[in-house]
Amino acid sequence: MLDQIHLLAAVTVLGVLEQAYFFLQVIYARRAFGVSPPKISGPPEFERIFRAQVNSSEYFPIFLALLWQAGLFFHQGLAAALGLLYLCARYCYFMGYKASSSERLAPIYFSTGVLWILVAVSALGILHFFLSHYGRLNILWLLRA
Repeated sequence: MLDQIHLLAAVTVLGVLEQAYFFLQVIYARRAFGVSPPKISGPPEFERIFRAQVNSSEYFPIFLALLWQAGLFFHQGLAAALGLLYLCARYCYFMGYKASSSERLAPIYFSTGVLWILVAVSALGILHFFLSHYGRLNILWLLRA
């Protein structure tokens, strides 16, 4: 069983570490710009870092759910590769947003595209499971014929 999920687990740990890095960046920015909790407004430089972290946190559960569904129902290697692309795009998004709000656009579009691919792969894998398990219809076998 572990050989079927080890790549997904590794990408999940990397994602958690990335989220922790983003959280730390907000802490450092709070100190640097003198913005004490629970305030969430301050200089534009702080607000960009804060928004980048919050936006990334909001999408993280969606990413995790899709990563695991795609990996379990479709293909672990493909899901893990897409997961790494997503994490890289999110890092670029964070760093771009930290520099300027306009620098966040290309990475956010790319990461959104990766999420949509994970949605499609997950849906195909789940559809295949239902059709083969309950309908006794193997799509992959039909495609090869």
